[in-house]
Amino acid sequence: MYTLRREESFRERYGSWAVVAGAGEGLGAAFAMDLARRSMNVMLIARRKQHIEEVAAEIKAVYDVEALCLVRDLGRPDTIKEVESALVDKEVGVVVCNAAHIPLGSFLDTDTSDIEQAIAVNVRSPIALIRALAPGMRSRRRGGIVLMSSLAGLQGAPSLVTYSSTKAFNIILGEGLWVELRKSGIDVVTCIAGAVRTPGYARYSAADTPGIQSPEFVARQTLNALPNGPRFVPGFTNRLSAQLLTRLLPRRAAIALLARASRRQV
Repeated sequence: MYTLRREESFRERYGSWAVVAGAGEGLGAAFAMDLARRSMNVMLIARRKQHIEEVAAEIKAVYDVEALCLVRDLGRPDTIKEVESALVDKEVGVVVCNAAHIPLGSFLDTDTSDIEQAIAVNVRSPIALIRALAPGMRSRRRGGIVLMSSLAGLQGAPSLVTYSSTKAFNIILGEGLWVELRKSGIDVVTCIAGAVRTPGYARYSAADTPGIQSPEFVARQTLNALPNGPRFVPGFTNRLSAQLLTRLLPRRAAIALLARASRRQV
């Protein structure tokens, strides 16, 4: 397992700027704070202006780095051009693709617009961000890409069909990029997270599930794991769950287990 040399800082390995998509609260805000703790300047992207401005203000108050805000919907195709324009003179060393849209409920009863938004935010925006920012990393021969997935992406998840499908896509995307880009000095890791105690989680479930973690723990452990890709599952309980779902249980049993968990949370 690779660890940063004592004389090599996170910023020295990856670059001076990080971009965090979906940085307004919860896990995205935790990534932004932890990157700032590692002496990286941060560009925060989210739809809600007040949220990312509060995160940026906290970063500036605590750390001696820059924190810029871009208030945009990552589901819109023109957002990526605005990201590129905002970063034209910045050396982007890390991109965290954390933005997510989660349609909840029966697939056939979900509005088509809700499904399309999930595909736009969860699938198209990571592709667009990586294609926009990774060429600069490749030319400098250093950089890091973090993709966010979920235990729900390891198999079909009833009531979360579209979300789990998009998160499965991110796992495979990360694995392929890990191979393609490592020869160019770019590290790639996909975080396969379990339940994270975020405001978004609280909107879907009033009770904690076994193995639930804080956003700060997940962000810090994922960034620590970035040099070692392609997959990282934070927390012992979640790693055990991932093994159970992918290796120990028959596929039908794994899907049924997720179905029961979904019913308890809805």
